[in-house]
Amino acid sequence: MKIGFDNEKYLQEQTQCIIERLTHFDNKLYLEFGGKLLYDLHAARVLPGYDPNVKMRLLQQLKDKIEIILCIYSGDIERRKVRADFGITYDADALKLIDDLKDWGLNITAVVITRYENQPSAAIFRNKLQRQGIRVYTHPYTKGYPTDVDLIVSDQGYGANEYIETEKPIVVVTGPGPCSGKLATCLSQFYHDHLRGIKSGYAKFETFPIWNIALKHPVNVAYEAATADIGDFNMIDPFHLEAYNEKSVNYNRDVESFPVLKRILERIEGKSSLYRSPTDMGVNRAGFGIVDDDAVCSAAKQEIIRRYFRYSCEYALGFTEKETVQRVELLMEDLGLKPEDRSVVVPARTAAEEAMNGKGNEGIFCGAALKFDDGRIVTGKNSPLIHAASSLVLNAIKTLASIPDSIHLLSPQIIESIRAMKRDVLGMKTVSLDLEETLIALTISAATNPTAQVAMGMLKELKNCETHMTHIPTPGDEAGLRKLGINITTEPNFSTKSLFIS
Repeated sequence: MKIGFDNEKYLQEQTQCIIERLTHFDNKLYLEFGGKLLYDLHAARVLPGYDPNVKMRLLQQLKDKIEIILCIYSGDIERRKVRADFGITYDADALKLIDDLKDWGLNITAVVITRYENQPSAAIFRNKLQRQGIRVYTHPYTKGYPTDVDLIVSDQGYGANEYIETEKPIVVVTGPGPCSGKLATCLSQFYHDHLRGIKSGYAKFETFPIWNIALKHPVNVAYEAATADIGDFNMIDPFHLEAYNEKSVNYNRDVESFPVLKRILERIEGKSSLYRSPTDMGVNRAGFGIVDDDAVCSAAKQEIIRRYFRYSCEYALGFTEKETVQRVELLMEDLGLKPEDRSVVVPARTAAEEAMNGKGNEGIFCGAALKFDDGRIVTGKNSPLIHAASSLVLNAIKTLASIPDSIHLLSPQIIESIRAMKRDVLGMKTVSLDLEETLIALTISAATNPTAQVAMGMLKELKNCETHMTHIPTPGDEAGLRKLGINITTEPNFSTKSLFIS
């Protein structure tokens, strides 16, 4: 992989920027942390070389100055919204984040459930946290928001929220996904601080869009593709242009909300705001970490294609609307991209055609392709015995271990034993082995087969490899691919004619 981003330079720039912003306020800075605090895989894909946990390294450097508040929108808990890259719900992601922070030596000060209306699932989530000794606050929808500033900045607005006691000068306010209530929590605290005579401030840390690169730079376009489902789009910040005669990139929600946000800040402080534009509010230095623009442009274009495939599948599954897919298609057209520009797409389709010639499994013909860092591509296809994802991974590790194709890694007896269990004991209709089952079979085979043991040692080399499949993976295939760290895209086709997969 060609490196396009310098983490150390970014850390230095970002740390200095946050410390400098703190100097503008007497006591405390509420820092709204947009994007993913940990495992920022989108940033890692569009900025080759970016450490997906670099923000956590930043927080460790500031450990003596910070504490952390975690926000989660009650509606996301209630409808069980899923974080796609991990396949877990937002409430589970919040629990995982709390555990991960502990592993990094950082603790959550409190969890805030925002826009809380006594939803049953949100109440259970609150109880679970409280019974583990975690401070939990519930904030209702802010009365008057976003137009009635007098009501917002009153006892009935932000004043209705319980105040969260904090001690350190920088309070990081984060949460899973967009619209989690981070801004409202920051402003609520800001309001209560000023009632108590504490001169605090607000700033925003959000990696994308990158304000000091071009509006139509592929990295910024990739952000639009990533948020196509919520309709975000990038634009030149008109307030920054007017104030400084300088172009900077922001996105529609920040620009649209800035006049109201500025009025709220000024109403609370009783004086003109420090900020003249939404760009002013940011402490975002990712653009200064880019060291190879060609590398990041190429990577960002690939991410846009990934998003096209992802939303196409989500549309087929009923999770999103056609307009979301069409937004990404327009972004691809603007950059002259097509799905086949993802190098593993055509080989995967070719493998599916080969499966069709070989009569495939249950009349559905699936193909898959994986690309190694050195450019080599291997393929796999389904059969009555194993899924296409299983075939692909077995072929990939055999290639890495220089094992001839004619040598089998899995014992026929083990395969048949698993198939019999699925068919005769569990009563499953589909008995071919998915990827998770194949990995278990490989582990068993490795106990007595030295060749399988060597091949199994190559599994870790598949991390971050690019892969494409011609059909939406089954749960067992998807879980296996995710655990191996493979970057997967799929066509919006189903791998079975059955509506319910047992």
